[in-house]
Parts: sequence; structure tokens; C-alpha cells
Amino acid sequence: MSAAAPWNIRLAGELIAAEIDAARAFYGDDGEGATALLPILHALQRTFGHLPADALPLIAERLNLSRADVRGVLSFYHDFHDAMPGGCVLKLCRAEACQALGSERVAEHLEVAHGLRPGTGTRELTLQNVYCLGNCALGPAALVDNELHAGFDEQAADALLARLRGAPA
Repeated sequence: MSAAAPWNIRLAGELIAAEIDAARAFYGDDGEGATALLPILHALQRTFGHLPADALPLIAERLNLSRADVRGVLSFYHDFHDAMPGGCVLKLCRAEACQALGSERVAEHLEVAHGLRPGTGTRELTLQNVYCLGNCALGPAALVDNELHAGFDEQAADALLARLRGAPA
């Protein structure tokens, strides 16, 4: 995971302005308001590692949206976080093809052996469910800090956690 910048309202304002300008350049007059919301959320999270509560009123004001509108989009898309994820981010595919190839066993193993449930994390790892990574034939599929892993089984999970903890697998 790349290092995130500490929250900075001035930098956030610059990023928001840049994304609004990009939306206007691409969409013309339609680049105003909500059209720029997703690119802004992505830019802020890419920079700061999450979307702190202080970001919502800033975004809402710049886009002439309500805070509820911004919060609704933020909560609808599971890849946006209002808190900094712990360490590495493991996204485990739980779609049907990966279930057939053992993703449910991996999820159960992570919970039983390591105390990890989707949406929770430790200092080393945050576990998230996703539904299809487009690697169905080679499942169970997982993204580890945005790097795709095929055949992610219980042993792969143990090896990842051992590596993150600095212990031999």
C-alpha cells in the first residue's frame, strides 16, 4: 500500500478544483455538480488513503450538493473508506465462480485462524469482500493491495499474513 498523505484541507481543495476542471473540460457544461463527484472521491482517497468526515462538507459545498448526497454515494460504493484501512488491503472474491473454487473456505479460515471478518482488520491487514474480480477460471481470486492473485487458498492466506507479520510462512 502506498503511503497516504496526512489530511490537509488546502490540498483537498486543490484536488477538488482540479477534478472539477477536468470534468468541465471533458463534459462541458454538464461537468458541473454531481458529474465530478466520483472522480473527486477517487482523487481524495488516492491521496489521503480514506475520505475523512471533514471532506464531505467541502465536497458538498464545491459541487452544490447536500452532505447527504455525498454521504449516500460514499456509502454506496464499497471501495470508499471513511477511515484509514489497516496495513495491506485484501479483497477476497465471494462471487459464485470463486465460491465454487473455495473462497468460502478461505473466508472461514481467515475468521477462524486469524480472527478476520470482512470489513475488519488488524494492524497488518484489512479484509474486504468483493463480488467478481474477472478472474473466475483461476479462483479463488483475491486482490492484495490491488495486485491480482489467482488460486488464493488457505495456504496463500497464511503465507500472506506470515509475510506481513515478518514471520516465515
